[in-house]
Amino acid sequence: MAVFFKPRQRRATAMHTGFHARSSSADAQAPVRRPQLSDARVDLTRAVIVRNEYGEQQETHIPAERPLTLYLDKREIVTLMTVGAAPELLALGYLRNQRLVRDIGDIASVQVDWDVEACSITSRSGFADLEQRVEAPRVVTTGCGQGTVYGSLMDEVRGAELDPHTRISQSELYALLDAMRTHDSIYKTAGSVHGCALFEGSRLLMFTEDVGRHNAVDAIAGWMWLHGVDGAGKVFYTTGRLTSEMVIKCALMGVAILVSRSGVTQMGYDIAAQLGIALFARCTNRHFLLYTAPERFGAEPVPRVPRVAPDRT
Repeated sequence: MAVFFKPRQRRATAMHTGFHARSSSADAQAPVRRPQLSDARVDLTRAVIVRNEYGEQQETHIPAERPLTLYLDKREIVTLMTVGAAPELLALGYLRNQRLVRDIGDIASVQVDWDVEACSITSRSGFADLEQRVEAPRVVTTGCGQGTVYGSLMDEVRGAELDPHTRISQSELYALLDAMRTHDSIYKTAGSVHGCALFEGSRLLMFTEDVGRHNAVDAIAGWMWLHGVDGAGKVFYTTGRLTSEMVIKCALMGVAILVSRSGVTQMGYDIAAQLGIALFARCTNRHFLLYTAPERFGAEPVPRVPRVAPDRT
């Protein structure tokens, strides 16, 4: 299936370089009503006893996986399977990326209760045309655990605003990869999760992990929405594949550079190429492959070391 997009470019302005987690330039211009969030805590891993190839018992850890049902003004929207690291941000990001809520100021509160495995999102005065949006056709994607996107997003991504000045240098890319390699994570303890991060150049702004990469990107989208952070000058990193869903969500977040230690799918490639999004994949140590938008990359080529043939004498 061919998919064609023509992105709406942002007006040419200087690339954003300054950012503070608690405020943004948008905050300074106009106060934004933000929802009240719970701070629901839950264990992210569990210790279990396993038996190795030597017949020995040992303790190891596995990541949690639990359902979280989202209710929007008491209407059940979706049940997400999640580790539970940032459930409030996950809920916000899901609503944002699915375009079920347009303005974060319309949300009064996001309250998570793990005892009933539910998240209650309450509006200030109701949501216009919510029924139409929820009942819209959905597309089942290749996201872990089968992610879904509402069909209308395929139309919205055509108008995604991408900053034409956002670029990354090869040294910044290496610094980003070094930062992720040394970052503490559930994966290092228990494995079986995907990690996603938001960078500004090589500076880490936000990191989260979940059982599905689509949950992790939604949590980052929720964090950006909550703090009024746009995607200009930002770089998105994921341990998972760069599929059409990942590219679409990052485009709606305004992020024009995606980095992955895994691969790229055909539709993810096609959409990124048409939108002018740079996809870096197979990124390990000093190796990477740039698939699209080379104009967003400041190359600093590493000299290739010639291979020495083994001495067979």
